[in-house]
Amino acid sequence: MKKYKRVFLIVLDSLGIGESQDAWRFGDQGVNTLKHIAEHMEYFDVPNLEGLGLGSLGQFKGIYRLPANFATTAILKEVSNGKDTMTGHWEMMGLKVTEPFQTFTDTGFPDELIHALEERTGRHIVGNKAASGTEILDELGEHQIQTGDWIVYTSADSVLQIAAHEQYIGLDELYRACEIARELTMKEEWKVGRVIARPYIGEKKGEFKRTSHRHDYALKPFGKTVLNTLKDQNYDVISVGKINDIFCGEGITESHPSQSNEHGMQMTIEIAKERDFTGLTFVNLVDFDAVYGHRRNPVGYGKAIEAFDQQLGELMYALKEDDLLMITADHGNDPTYTGTDHTRENVPLLLYSKTLVKPHHLGDLESFAVIGATIADNFEVDNPGIGTSLLGELM
Repeated sequence: MKKYKRVFLIVLDSLGIGESQDAWRFGDQGVNTLKHIAEHMEYFDVPNLEGLGLGSLGQFKGIYRLPANFATTAILKEVSNGKDTMTGHWEMMGLKVTEPFQTFTDTGFPDELIHALEERTGRHIVGNKAASGTEILDELGEHQIQTGDWIVYTSADSVLQIAAHEQYIGLDELYRACEIARELTMKEEWKVGRVIARPYIGEKKGEFKRTSHRHDYALKPFGKTVLNTLKDQNYDVISVGKINDIFCGEGITESHPSQSNEHGMQMTIEIAKERDFTGLTFVNLVDFDAVYGHRRNPVGYGKAIEAFDQQLGELMYALKEDDLLMITADHGNDPTYTGTDHTRENVPLLLYSKTLVKPHHLGDLESFAVIGATIADNFEVDNPGIGTSLLGELM
């Protein structure tokens, strides 16, 4: 059975490929992120993803099903109870989430929590509703400059976000406030998946711009993951993008925050070209979700996929004979659907190596956890959670 020295796992954040069997439980009937993006594209230029067999996973306008693929492919069904970033990523690494994280999309946060955060931080709070990060800055940024009030808001995700101007409040105070918010939201009825610091700059409405100094304060995984067992056995686990935040640093040996999809891929390509490591590089490309999915921009999402495809070609060229590339997603976020929430969808899995001689389609598979199980099997470490290895299918 083939073993790989380096594994590159890339999560195209929110690129679902069709409603899951239980999508009705989440109110997500008829969703299909990739299909509906494709329908809005005049021409879809993704030759590398086509070559890896993305077109064989469904009917996507402009993404062709080639006679032969270069990758082994599958459609993965989520078994955890949720459709958020942490649930999807944790399941990939072997954890089945049975209780969904708390959301406050419709109600805002309870008065008791808001008052406690005000008292502990010494600043009044405005906002306290679900909102776009850019829109709430236009609404309340000038108010914050004048008053010093915190801007607190949420989204369709399980998050509490605090926005603060880098000049008028500062990063240190913002980060401290988020640490306090994280402590408060460990209470069971307030337990959100992430508290997020959202620093920004600018002087007036229309000019406010979020900076790259975002920081996430996530819950720690409730059990050991494949990342832990890799690290425990002295393998490298290199995080690119927000992976380190999603796992609260658990099982990570090295972290590289990214400023954009393009920046994340640039770092991944550099690692592939220059780093002689043994283990896993785990990449999250969040712009698909944050910039295009939540903002319901199907054409922008499609162009971002095309931009990724160009960099994917460069990454594939840089891979060595004993490298394995895995491409997947963590949930859906259909930019043509109602509201701004994630969507409950199946996700793609593309498995590529230059040494594959019999790439084939594996059909529909139970659980994103086949990913972590395959990685654990490859490096001969324990899989402490769920998932069945696909290593034997990589011929």
